Amino acid sequence: MNHIDESSVIEKINSFFVEEFEANESDIKPEAILKDALDLDSLDYVDLVVVIENTFHFKVKAEDFKNILTIQDFYNYILGRLKAQNAAA
Repeated sequence: MNHIDESSVIEKINSFFVEEFEANESDIKPEAILKDALDLDSLDYVDLVVVIENTFHFKVKAEDFKNILTIQDFYNYILGRLKAQNAAA
């Protein structure tokens, strides 16, 4: 994969928010608070890590979530990791 298609990555993320976390599509807005939009508790974060690792094929550490507040922060995190992974390949 030479180029990261940001819109398809965001689409994939939104899709697993709805499918895996039963989020309402209307709640998935870049400015929304991730924890509130997905109604996440601490166990859900474990599930979120598993879904990220299975979907995007990179390891996630708990501390990676410290700076993720909004859904846009989450998009930026995933896109940044994919770009770094792509650059290293």
